[in-house]
Amino acid sequence: MSGSASAIVNGRDSTERYPFMATLPLSAKQLADGACGGTLIDRQWVLTAAHCVVGTEDTGVTLKGTVHIGSAHRDSGGSVRNVERVVVHPGFGFGDGATRPNHDDLALVRLDRPAAGQPIRIADHPGTPGTPTRLLGFGTVVDTQDYQQMVFPDRLQELPSRIGAPADCAPGYADPTRLCTLSRVPQAMACFGDSGGPQIQRGRGGRWELVGATSGPGAPGVPCAGGPGLYTDVPAYAPWIRATIAAG
Repeated sequence: MSGSASAIVNGRDSTERYPFMATLPLSAKQLADGACGGTLIDRQWVLTAAHCVVGTEDTGVTLKGTVHIGSAHRDSGGSVRNVERVVVHPGFGFGDGATRPNHDDLALVRLDRPAAGQPIRIADHPGTPGTPTRLLGFGTVVDTQDYQQMVFPDRLQELPSRIGAPADCAPGYADPTRLCTLSRVPQAMACFGDSGGPQIQRGRGGRWELVGATSGPGAPGVPCAGGPGLYTDVPAYAPWIRATIAAG
């Protein structure tokens, strides 16, 4: 189901260009109109969530279609590239949906040729709790677990957010590799289809830097907009990312 609305869930249409924002035509949930988000971190590499590209025990994922980079629209504009190969973090594992979240939820997608968009720099480290951040994504703007009721916007959505303390998420969720993230807008958060997309913060010279990749909810049993979000701490994986890109 496709459509448009004014939010990620209660976010807003993008207010500026994000040349590093990527949309990958793949989803572990196999949504009819679904996709995952990603971030251009090198001219030929996009970072996303591992759970977007490996599927589940009973659901396969087909890498088909093209990757759009740097567009404010879901299915048009920006650089268009094919997927050459995918490298999943070797430690990745699914959570149980109740007490344990996904871990090492990170993957790198190599494009068939360099993109025209400007890659974003990975931050040296995330800010301390309370640091303002921003979430980006094309995920459903209707907070539901019924795939038939989800609505995916054409326009890229953004949401003001902030880094939370580990205690703001459920026990055992946030740790040195996972960021607890809170919305700065009531009843708002990333949702289905936003997975793998970026959490960014202001860095050197006021430029955006990447700190997180959308992984899942920050607590079990709550709707997307009803609780915190959990983000893979991208700076924590910088050595693995650099080594993977260097290996080609």
